[in-house]
Amino acid sequence: MRILQVAPSFYPALTYGGPTVTTYELCRNLPALGCEVRVLTTDANGLGQTLKVETTREVPFEAGFSVRYCHRMLRHAVAPTLIQLLPSYIGWADVVHLHYTYSFPTLPTHFQCRSSHKPLVWSTHGAISRWAGSSRRTAKAVWDLLWYYGTAKERMLVHLSSEQEEKDARARFPKLRTAVVPIGVEVPAKLDRSPSTSGLRMLFLGRLDPIKGLENLLRACSLLDGQGCRDWCLSIAGAGKASYVNHIRREIASLGLGERVRLLGELSGDAKKTLFERSDLAIVPSYTENFGIVVAEALAHGVPVIASTGTPWSRLEQKGCGLWVANEAQPLADAIGKMARMPLEEMGLRGREWMLREFNWASVAQRMVELYRSLV
Repeated sequence: MRILQVAPSFYPALTYGGPTVTTYELCRNLPALGCEVRVLTTDANGLGQTLKVETTREVPFEAGFSVRYCHRMLRHAVAPTLIQLLPSYIGWADVVHLHYTYSFPTLPTHFQCRSSHKPLVWSTHGAISRWAGSSRRTAKAVWDLLWYYGTAKERMLVHLSSEQEEKDARARFPKLRTAVVPIGVEVPAKLDRSPSTSGLRMLFLGRLDPIKGLENLLRACSLLDGQGCRDWCLSIAGAGKASYVNHIRREIASLGLGERVRLLGELSGDAKKTLFERSDLAIVPSYTENFGIVVAEALAHGVPVIASTGTPWSRLEQKGCGLWVANEAQPLADAIGKMARMPLEEMGLRGREWMLREFNWASVAQRMVELYRSLV
């Protein structure tokens, strides 16, 4: 089966966060299941930079798939070459898998699949969900009308990564055809954790953006003395707009947390792995998440998690590997104080076993292949 993956950006464009990694991992696991995979994308790596990759031909990846990077001319992913290549690439494919929502390739891919009568799987990566702080609501509403009424068709299926995301999507678009397949996670073959010598080591990992609720976590940290939790530190790993990162720096200073909270910037590869190994507790206080890949990554590395009720991770408590609480300062502080008195290492191991059973990439990729076959 020939699968075309279309995305505005692709690995190693880690500036765009979790979807870059998960799209890459899906492509890496599909060839082992008998799929021929090509990726059509751009060389975008944020507004100010592009990847140093070949943009005149397909680039083979060792996992058995190839990527055609098109040079980005404007904004995040405006690449005329991608539009020129789109008809021939879609003509080659048995199934087209489109990633992201409010980006340059989205509408052209929808229209081309419709005119070519090709089945389309669309992973929106949480973008059609809304929260109180959602930006550009009017522009997004117009965009939604264009794809929903102008391009939606019988052979289009929207891939969602959790039941909560599916519920949100159906509330806005009742006639949408959907399927839930979780995002996979790479589980290390073994753990190499470093014991703590300086109290509770907390971790926030993700894109620095208002939707992530980081301000509430910082305010919760300022309340920890009242929880009897006096020996702690927080590492914040991730990148974001300079204006927002500076805002977070000011919040840290105004709350008097400068000696306990570190901003590490964006981490990947071995540096990210080391951070997990040197953390006791991961905190994900987002206002909303379609999946929350950092939860799965932390558990895969044996790190228990506190996740907000804006994430689809209510089973943390059922599985005995974390807490699921409101994204407000006091509930977060209460949860941190409670977790500080719990057997964190044991909880992390339970979380890791959960990831191995239900979220390993081999089984997730198999479910995606079955989804593709259902459309052919």
